[in-house]
Amino acid sequence: MTTEVDQGKDYEFKKYKTYALKIDPNQDDKATEIRLCNFSRPHMRAFHCSWWTFFVAFFIWFAIAPLLSEVKISLDISKQDIWTSNICSVAGTIVMRFVLGPLCDKYGARTLMGIVLMGASIPCALIGLVNSAASLAITRFFIGLGGSTFVMCQYWSTSMFSKEIVGTANAL
Repeated sequence: MTTEVDQGKDYEFKKYKTYALKIDPNQDDKATEIRLCNFSRPHMRAFHCSWWTFFVAFFIWFAIAPLLSEVKISLDISKQDIWTSNICSVAGTIVMRFVLGPLCDKYGARTLMGIVLMGASIPCALIGLVNSAASLAITRFFIGLGGSTFVMCQYWSTSMFSKEIVGTANAL
């Protein structure tokens, strides 16, 4: 028995032969439906991993925010220094969003999501060692890198769902 490859025909490798969701073969087997209480591979598992990792990133990014009034008193810094650290946090996010877009095209969202979350968790854990306004701003810049996971979440969902429902998947 000869295969398509042996006969010289085009052969498309597919990791999964069947899917738990309806798919569109003309859109690279992207799902055409969303079942929120389903964790099947690859579509819904990617969907749930995407929103969960963004939740973790959001927690990392905003963990220090409720404590800034106490940090201001403890470090004896001005309100302007707190605002500067806020700007540094957002700046870290903006910079990484521009970097991560093309990297998602090359390496995929899952790997980059793990790298960014692990990287952003280190300065989050070290925030207690901050002893000046400058170290607060620098630490918040690196914590802000975690906010860029939005790019990977959108990329990941977009790669799993067809154009008819990808907007809904990204909104959820």
